Amino acid sequence: MLEGRVFSVKKRFLAMYQKAHAGHIGSSLSCAEILVFLRFAWMRNDDDVLVLSKGHAAAALYSVLAEAGALTPAQIDSYYEEGTQLPALPPVNAIQEIPFATGSLGHGLSLSAGMALGARLSRRDRRYFCVTSDGELDEGSVWEAALFIAHHKLASVVWVIDRNQLQGIGRTEDVLALEPLDAKLRAFGFHVVTVDGHDLRSLLAAREACKPPLEARSTPVAIIANTRKGNGISFLQDTVDSHYLPLSPPQYAQALDEVSREHAAAMNGYANAD
Repeated sequence: MLEGRVFSVKKRFLAMYQKAHAGHIGSSLSCAEILVFLRFAWMRNDDDVLVLSKGHAAAALYSVLAEAGALTPAQIDSYYEEGTQLPALPPVNAIQEIPFATGSLGHGLSLSAGMALGARLSRRDRRYFCVTSDGELDEGSVWEAALFIAHHKLASVVWVIDRNQLQGIGRTEDVLALEPLDAKLRAFGFHVVTVDGHDLRSLLAAREACKPPLEARSTPVAIIANTRKGNGISFLQDTVDSHYLPLSPPQYAQALDEVSREHAAAMNGYANAD
């Protein structure tokens, strides 16, 4: 069940952050459900490609890959250590499931566009799921890529925007306003779907809204996933601090407790719905 995978992924990356005494926890918590949904409910394992452009959430990506059996416990245990294959940002040429190094923001959508065009030219049936932050939409390269994708009708690209409304120095609308984001994306030529990025049912509905199958479409898809930075942990949620600060041992214990209670409540909600 997807909810169980989300819980497993969060527990794993919280432990990774705690062992490494590392930051960027809020970035991972804002996209955990998105990454689980894409990897386990939309992507075809052998054919499709996931590009995490918001590379500061690398621990969430590593945890999802471990959940899928693509990374070993020993690799996960080496996170952030000297000589590791799992550094603070996704590495280059180290892990098969990570096609490019990201984290220098603004490149992931362009990389996805180039790979999608290459797949078309070589007649390969492959989809490219690119997850960007909303803060990195300040980068002009993102909008160049969006123009390119729309112009070439690269419907094999699915662009997911983690819209938590926070970036490294403040709120996105204070730093460089993005709204009305949906109208801008439609003007660029995208089919736009807006979802709750922490609600798996909402994400699954977005997948259905993108039918017929992408292979039959000529319009690329952009999904605006409304999220909260640091989601699910009371003292981190919707704070800029959650982008930078590591957890103290008491905070780690509290975070695990809150994530566990959130999972229990979600499972109880599903049971009552049945």
